[in-house]
Amino acid sequence: MKSSRFVAKLISRLFFLLLLLAIVPLFQADRAKLHSLYFVTTHKWILIFPCILVGGFLTLFVGCTMQKYTKPDWNWLLVVNTIVLMAYCVTIYIKVLQLVS
Repeated sequence: MKSSRFVAKLISRLFFLLLLLAIVPLFQADRAKLHSLYFVTTHKWILIFPCILVGGFLTLFVGCTMQKYTKPDWNWLLVVNTIVLMAYCVTIYIKVLQLVS
């Protein structure tokens, strides 16, 4: 149980740290390129999966925090969800950085 608590706290803090570090280069990028950046999809249903992923992360993070990481199942779900969310954010970040740079 202690290992799931430690891993869940570590991964969630790592996610927030990476999120903060990802914001810094976007502030240094050209503002005109950022304003002309649009996400256009042919199918709007594609956007529901990232919304579910972020919603699941927020739900699990708040739930685990309120329960003080005492439920190992929720902790491992938070770990898996956060790892998938980090992978998704990294792919979007790389694509946006390529378009802006």
